[in-house]
Amino acid sequence: MAFLESIVTAAANWIWGLPLVLLITGSGLFFFLFSRFLPFRHLPHGIAVLTGRHDQSGDPGLISHFQALSVALAATIGMGNIAGVAIAISVGGPGAIFWMWMSAILGMATKYFTCTLAVMYRGRDSEGVIQGGPMYVIIEGLGRKWKPLAIWFCVAGMAGCLPVFNANQLTQAVRDIMLIPAGVQNIEMASFIIGLILMSATAAVIFGGLKRISHVVTMIVPFMVVIYVVAVVGIILINIGEVPKYFTLIFTDAFSANFFKGEAMFGGALGGLILLGVRRAAFSNEAGLGTAPMAHGAAKTSEPVHEGLVAMLGPVIDTLIICTMTALAILMTGVWQTTESNGVTLTANAFESAYPGFGGYILLLCILSFGGSSLISYSYFGKKCFSFLFGVKRSWVYNVIYVATILMGAVSSMGLILNFIDFSFAMMAIPTVSSALILSPKVVAASKEYFARQQPNKTSS
Repeated sequence: MAFLESIVTAAANWIWGLPLVLLITGSGLFFFLFSRFLPFRHLPHGIAVLTGRHDQSGDPGLISHFQALSVALAATIGMGNIAGVAIAISVGGPGAIFWMWMSAILGMATKYFTCTLAVMYRGRDSEGVIQGGPMYVIIEGLGRKWKPLAIWFCVAGMAGCLPVFNANQLTQAVRDIMLIPAGVQNIEMASFIIGLILMSATAAVIFGGLKRISHVVTMIVPFMVVIYVVAVVGIILINIGEVPKYFTLIFTDAFSANFFKGEAMFGGALGGLILLGVRRAAFSNEAGLGTAPMAHGAAKTSEPVHEGLVAMLGPVIDTLIICTMTALAILMTGVWQTTESNGVTLTANAFESAYPGFGGYILLLCILSFGGSSLISYSYFGKKCFSFLFGVKRSWVYNVIYVATILMGAVSSMGLILNFIDFSFAMMAIPTVSSALILSPKVVAASKEYFARQQPNKTSS
C-alpha cells in the first residue's frame, strides 16, 4: 500500500506541474479578458435568472436553474471546503489562501464559458434524453473526429467522481470527533462500519436518478451552508479584533516564504505556493474540471448565457465565501501552528478551540451534510460519463461500483485517496479547458447577442 501511495503521489505531483497550472489559470485569464468582463458586469442579472424570473414554459432540460446550481454546489461545497482548505494551510501556510482566491476569480470566467457551452452544445444520450457536459460539447461543438477527447474526459470523469475522498474524510471526522473521544478502541472495525452505513445511505438516493438527487441536495445545500456560516461567523466574532491581522497575513504570506511550511516539497519557491493554491482551489470549486457543465447542462433553459451566469455564482459562494471562512477559523484559533493535525481534523480542532466541549460536534453536523451531499451529487457526474461510453441502460453498473468504492475510501489512507483524485481531476481538466478555448469565440458572440437583446429590458433585469 505504501508503494502504491508513493506512485500515485508522484503521478499527481507530476501532472499538477507548471504546464497544467498555466493551462487552468491561463485559460481563466484568457476567458476573463476575451469576454471584456462582460459576464462580470451582469452578475445581478445572473441572480435574477437563478430566481426563475426569466424562465419560459417549455424550455428544454431536466431541472431548474436553482437545482442545477445546487447539484453543482453540492459537489463543490463539500470536503474540499473543510478538509481541502486545512490541507492547503498546513502544507503551504496562510498564503495559499490568496492563490485560491485568485484561482476562484479566474474560475468564474472559466465556469461562465464552460457552462454556457454545455447548454449551447447539448446532445442526447442513448435513450434520447437531452444532456450536457464536456463530452457533448466536444462531439456537438468540435465534431465527431474529436470523439477520442470526449472519451478521455469520460474515463477520467468516472475515476475523478468516485466518492473515495469524501468517504475518507467523513469517516475520519466521525472517528476523530466522536468515536476516539468516546473511548472506542477498534478503529479499523469502526471505519469499516461507517463505510457500510455511508454505502447504504448513498445507494438509497443515487439509484433514484437525477430528480431524486436534485431534490435531496436542494434541501441539504441551503441547510448546510447556513449552519456552517453561522458557526464560523461566531468564531470570527469571538476573535473579531484579529480579523485585520490574519487578512493581512494571507496577503503578505502569499508573496513570502517566511511562513511557508512546505519548503522541502516545493523548494521554498513562490511558484510552489501558487501551484498548491491553484491545486487546492481546483479541488474546491472545480472550475475547468467539467463537473459543473454536466449539472448546468441539464437545466431547463433555451438561453445558454443564462446558465453561464448562474454557474459563475458557484466560485463566489464556494471559494470566496465558504473557503475564506474556513481559513479564518483555522488561522484565528491558532490551531494551524499548535497542532500537527491535517485535513478535516485540523478544522475540527479550530471549532473545538472556539466552542470548547461542543465545537467538534457542530462541525461534525456540517461535515455529515457537506460530505453526504457530495457523495450523492458526484454519482450523477460519474454515471453521466459512464452512460456516454456504455449507454444509459448499463449505467446501474457504475452506481454499483460507485457505492462499493465508498467502503474503499473509508478504510484507506488520506494521502493515497487525495492524490488519486487530484490526478483524475487533472486528466478531466485537459479536455474540458481545451475544448472551451477552441469554442470560446462562440460564447463571446452569443453573449454579445444576448445582452444586446436585453438592453430594452434592462430595468427589469
